[in-house]
Amino acid sequence: MTRNAQESALATPTTAPQSGRTPVGRLIGVDLARGLAVLGMYAAHVGPDPAEGGVTGHLMELAHGRASALFAFLAGFSLLLITGRRTPKTGRAGRQAVAKVVIRALVLLALGTALTLTDTPVEVILAFYGLYFLLVLPLYRLGARTLAITAGASALVLPQILYVVQHALNSGEPGGIWTWPTGADGLVSLLFTGSYPALAWIPFVIAGMAVARLDLTASAVRTRLAITGVSLAVLGHGGSWLALHLVPGAMATLGVSDGSEGGSVASAWWSDTWGWPSGDTPLGLLVASPHSETTLSVLANTGVAITVLVACLAAVDSSPRFHRLARPVIAVGAMSLTAYVFHVVGIRLLGIEDLPGSPLHVLLGFVVAVTVFATLWSRYFRRGPLEWLLGKAAKPAELVR
Repeated sequence: MTRNAQESALATPTTAPQSGRTPVGRLIGVDLARGLAVLGMYAAHVGPDPAEGGVTGHLMELAHGRASALFAFLAGFSLLLITGRRTPKTGRAGRQAVAKVVIRALVLLALGTALTLTDTPVEVILAFYGLYFLLVLPLYRLGARTLAITAGASALVLPQILYVVQHALNSGEPGGIWTWPTGADGLVSLLFTGSYPALAWIPFVIAGMAVARLDLTASAVRTRLAITGVSLAVLGHGGSWLALHLVPGAMATLGVSDGSEGGSVASAWWSDTWGWPSGDTPLGLLVASPHSETTLSVLANTGVAITVLVACLAAVDSSPRFHRLARPVIAVGAMSLTAYVFHVVGIRLLGIEDLPGSPLHVLLGFVVAVTVFATLWSRYFRRGPLEWLLGKAAKPAELVR
């Protein structure tokens, strides 16, 4: 999917370089960002436990939550690559593109469910990913500004709704509107109670759509995005830090302590290592740890995702040498579905049960294996094996009139 997008961009005639612009085909940085997201999830799943501390522990913790948020952010980018990145497809082409997205989403739902049923300790994101596609698909014709406003509004509102729904579901009260029909548990998990509940994660996808709509070859656009990304990251994490310090009783209620008591409030505003709130309290909405599903965490992780994407675009454009050095990671990003499934299957075959917590050499083995495979495969084939199958599965969309 991403490889096709690159080829389409590369086939587009480019004009002579103008001031403040880079050649049109130079968006391979998107695949680099996607490759980093996949390898980040490898680190979160088969890397050492961040709680062990030290340099390795801190590096592993940077990947937790942020890698999956980057993955979801780039899902929005992928959706617009199918439906028309800069200009939405219309007419028959538009209907076919929508059909392709729907088919791909259903395949991802089925594949994610199948991987979950293998009983690996991985919280598989693919089924959630498929649902995200279906939920945001009606927005594919919106412009960048409208998408950005929608992403911001959803980040402000949906985590609060999610908190209310989860509170009601955990209240233990039988009957009422929270009695779900038979067979609805899976949908409830995808929307509200799972590891990547749609209500808190679709803002990432919509933000990715908004960024994809922009002219990412323009230096001015990249500069504004970089400023936006850093600002959002500071607003989310910094806002959480301030709230935890300024709201009376927040740290005590949440079960975190300041440095004078032997703990570190820093872990509550940026890391999952702080644990979870002691008791059910709305004060949990003040933290910004990556998997807390709060507005502050969504803002922070969106900022990180934007910053990583801009950095990857700039880095790939910076020098041919860097491009060559990054080629293995770019190859992984170009077949991200294959790479993701590869590590889930590997975890199952190796019988790894404690995630995270594997020795560092296990993570390095996974990384080397997938980068070597992706690099060799990309020399002979245009798409990864699962990407090719997904394309074949979406072929019936071409029958839409």
